[in-house]
Amino acid sequence: MNAINAAPHGNTPMRRLRNAKIVATLGPSSSEHRTIQALFEAGADVFRLNFSHGTHEDHRRRLDIVRAVERDSGRPIGVLIDLQGPKLRIGTFDGGRAELAPQARFRLDLDAARPGSTERVSLPHPEIFAALQAGAELMLDDGRVRLRVDRCGSDFAETTVLDGGVLSDRKGVNVPGVVLPLSALTDKDRRDLEFGLGLGVDWVALSFVQRPEDIADIKGIGAAP
Repeated sequence: MNAINAAPHGNTPMRRLRNAKIVATLGPSSSEHRTIQALFEAGADVFRLNFSHGTHEDHRRRLDIVRAVERDSGRPIGVLIDLQGPKLRIGTFDGGRAELAPQARFRLDLDAARPGSTERVSLPHPEIFAALQAGAELMLDDGRVRLRVDRCGSDFAETTVLDGGVLSDRKGVNVPGVVLPLSALTDKDRRDLEFGLGLGVDWVALSFVQRPEDIADIKGIGAAP
């Protein structure tokens, strides 16, 4: 996750003297004034708004409370918005799950109409297949399951299971070391970013950064009048 200072050039934000910051994520269980106040008094310097969840109004209300706590305390509080980024996920399984044994063969393909099994599952992202090469590794379910690509084409990948385990429906996929033809910013991210900048947030966190152009893209939105 890459964090970018959202403060305009020439406008130095209030800062505490120490460089290390404690970041606290706000969500449904930490949205009330008394809770945010207590988190700040306990030492939180920055509050994170996770745009993978919640509505714009949810985040607006939390930010308003943070700014109220800031005014009452007379001490600076940073606000960071964390953009969701593209979500790469496998399809579904017959029965909702399948257990992959180490060293087993496992196929990924574009056939989303057919439920998955212990032998295959759909991966509805042709951009992944376009970038894969033999020897590449795929991490599924936050790295709990690891696959090595043995053979691949524009609509499939035949793999060997390196680290097995239980896979359930729509788990996430990561392809470390492979640059995918995807922007780090989705249309949703762009709307969320414009909304957050309009609220005057201090920092922007961007996931799935692959190339310098991803950073230039987000900074260009921040610099737009």
